[in-house]
Amino acid sequence: MSKNLSNRILTSLILLLIFLFSLFTHQIFWTFLLILAAVLSFFEFNNLVKKKYKNKKNKIFIFNFFSFLYLTIFVFIGYDLYSSPPVGLLFFLSICIFSDTGGYIVGKLIGGRKLTKISPNKTLSGSIGSFLFSIIPAFILLKIYKQTDSLMYFNENITLLIVTCLFLSFICQLGDLFISFFKRQANLKDTGTLLPGHGGLLDRIDGIIFVVPVAFIIDKIL
Repeated sequence: MSKNLSNRILTSLILLLIFLFSLFTHQIFWTFLLILAAVLSFFEFNNLVKKKYKNKKNKIFIFNFFSFLYLTIFVFIGYDLYSSPPVGLLFFLSICIFSDTGGYIVGKLIGGRKLTKISPNKTLSGSIGSFLFSIIPAFILLKIYKQTDSLMYFNENITLLIVTCLFLSFICQLGDLFISFFKRQANLKDTGTLLPGHGGLLDRIDGIIFVVPVAFIIDKIL
């Protein structure tokens, strides 16, 4: 096993433990984690924008303003989605985690045709893997929380469940490509060096940042 892969796995396990601790302990810890993630993501994205636009202060200011506004909304939405037990949040975020994992594993194992020039490392097989893996946590959570009101609207409609998983996986992949576009424009491989084996925090949660607001809308509609 390569050192980079070992670091990636270890970092993923630590992040998962922090995530689960914050989610299941108390809303205060969850809110703190949201704020910390938003602040770190803001500075990492700001670094990408600076390198992309260099001395164009007006464009840098505009991107900073909208990224700050968006991440602030992300924190409030993540706070609003919290419940005890946090079944809904766990459901939505698990889709992102499995989607990312499926894309990485299948993409590495199969490879093949490139998905887009925006991110040369992403393949069509990896994208399909993301879609397939995104369905897994839904059935697990439904089995565990079958009688929970948070997922009650899915219990009666398996088609809705699958469509929701695939749609959120699609949003997750779009978020990943959005950040990849800025990394490519800034001539950077990663958004930072905070997480060994992964790069920056934004490299790890780019899809989640885009999925949470969409999940909020789905939650309110259904």
